[in-house]
Amino acid sequence: MPRPASRWNTFIAACALGAVAGALLGGPWLWLHYACKPLATVLLLAMAARAALPVSARYRLLVGAGLLLSLAGDVFLMLPMDLFVAGLVSFLLAHVCYAAAFAGGSTGPARVVALLAYGAVAAVNLAALLPHVPAGLKGAVLGYVSVLVLMAALAGARAWSLRGDAPGKPAQFAAVGGAAFVLSDSLLAWDRFGGGIPHAAAWVLASYYAAQWCIARSVDRAQPGEVRHG
Repeated sequence: MPRPASRWNTFIAACALGAVAGALLGGPWLWLHYACKPLATVLLLAMAARAALPVSARYRLLVGAGLLLSLAGDVFLMLPMDLFVAGLVSFLLAHVCYAAAFAGGSTGPARVVALLAYGAVAAVNLAALLPHVPAGLKGAVLGYVSVLVLMAALAGARAWSLRGDAPGKPAQFAAVGGAAFVLSDSLLAWDRFGGGIPHAAAWVLASYYAAQWCIARSVDRAQPGEVRHG
């Protein structure tokens, strides 16, 4: 009999695949994207909310708030109208919540190294993409990238600082999630502003759901394979 955690993962994976398939096939299959994209995030939110052994109540609350804001961003970005700024603001606020969750537990040197590493990645992307970003969006894009870099760097620094400790495994999930979010948003930006990427929906959504799953999974201190209830 599958464990509760396995059932969550199965349902989330099925919805994520449905969202990707609907986006790629389009036409009469677009409803699948509209239905499955927000549903996958709802399931991730439920998984985090029902974690049997949460890292802390505060951590779960902040990650839950980030997932709820991400749900709003999902809806804004998938609707057949230009709500890019609304989606950008929703995800910016989601990253603020994630950054607040990841802020504790890391050392100063780890934060500096992580910020420099992610800052370098962001600088390379921005140097190539900013000339193609409309003038009215450049400020919003720069603000978003700054918060994204902070979130990912704090997650990476926390994982490094807690390695070998009890909270280290959840922190590693969060760090992978932060890195996957940087990848997903970079692909999205290159597709929107850089001339397009073949099969962009598949790459963007796959890395996006990997990021959100890892962050939602980081709420629970229980290790993969442990029997958990709820």
